Amino acid sequence: MKKNYYFLFLLLYSPLVFAQMQVPGKKQDSLIVLMNGRAHIGNGQVIENSALGFENGKIVFIGDATTMRLDLSHAKVIDVYGKEIYPGLITANSSLGLSEIELARSTNDFFEVGQFNPCVRALIAYNTDSKIIPTTRSNGVLLAQVVPQGGIISGQSSIVQLDAWNWEDAAYKTDEGIHLNWPSYFRYQIDVNGNGSMSKSTSYYSDIDVIKKYFQDAQAYCSVSHLKKDIQSEAMCGLFNQTKSLYIHAQLAAEIQAAVLFAQDFHLKAVIVGGQEAWKCIPLLKEKNIPVILNRNQSLPPSPDSDYDICYKTPYLLETSNVLYCNSLDLFWQERNLPFNASEPVAYGLSEENALKSVTLNAARILGIEQVTGTLETGKDANIVVSDGDILDIKSNKVIYAFIQGRSVDLNNKQKELYKIYMTKYGLNK
Repeated sequence: MKKNYYFLFLLLYSPLVFAQMQVPGKKQDSLIVLMNGRAHIGNGQVIENSALGFENGKIVFIGDATTMRLDLSHAKVIDVYGKEIYPGLITANSSLGLSEIELARSTNDFFEVGQFNPCVRALIAYNTDSKIIPTTRSNGVLLAQVVPQGGIISGQSSIVQLDAWNWEDAAYKTDEGIHLNWPSYFRYQIDVNGNGSMSKSTSYYSDIDVIKKYFQDAQAYCSVSHLKKDIQSEAMCGLFNQTKSLYIHAQLAAEIQAAVLFAQDFHLKAVIVGGQEAWKCIPLLKEKNIPVILNRNQSLPPSPDSDYDICYKTPYLLETSNVLYCNSLDLFWQERNLPFNASEPVAYGLSEENALKSVTLNAARILGIEQVTGTLETGKDANIVVSDGDILDIKSNKVIYAFIQGRSVDLNNKQKELYKIYMTKYGLNK
């Protein structure tokens, strides 16, 4: 028994364990100026030779370095000549920090039992010590919307910044929306031989009626004051006064159309999540001013009559129709690939700057944080990424500096450590 305790002590207090833990950056204590870099503002504009200054966690100036007169005597100047400067990327609809190992149940904390859980808060389950977060951060993703899953109403999502001691420190915007999983219009079945079939769901309309009844009851509850509080209904009240968004997870055109009309009936601030057939609903989405959080581009077409590459073309179709959208990856370990996922539609007509906007300013607008982040503009939080090359290009993305609210972020991660170890092992580390 004593040997077991001794082994546990060695395991917990081994230097290797501490070597994997990263300390959040210190609060900014002086003016920092990034000079001579190529600044991508995030709204489509680019400054070829920029001067970007930030102090106390806020951007205090940005402009053309060749025309600005600056007093840099008390500033820490970082020369980033030939480098690319970007706003920190934002990943929406993520379970980052809520899941660590998919097949280890104890490391997954993204859903609760039951069908209606509007009071469940994803934020308090967010694990700042996740080993996946540093790998995501080192590719330029600095903010994430952490989202609960499962059931009909999964719970409330929050925005977190990816450099914190605990979930309280990580909170960027708390409990900003509730997530509703819209019923599927089709039912998918697989027989004993592994053959799949698809048919219209016989319970589709009755499932919608259940959701409507729940919202009607919650709306009635929120319309009057109560001595005895119901925590489920209390959580719904933010939807009806539009202080919270309703994120409706729907894929097919019929589902999206029904979801939009449902939100309109209850006067809700709605966002479609997934939206594989959002391109079919462009007139409705534009008319009702409904934004879309798209899932990954590398998906199969939603129907046999869809173009094989429709998932890659959808961002361009939404962009040219002035429908607000953002790009996302709907998992946790894939989030590090967000910049590359965002760049894939460039081959299908989307401009590079609009591809960047889909994971910066557009995402910030949809999540309601565009006043504080999403672009490199004076007064906004200093969430900044500096890359040796194009951050959206898998070959040239090499983040060399990252700042979250002005704090310098540790860009090391487990994969980089393993790379160094095995380069040394095989005598390739010169």
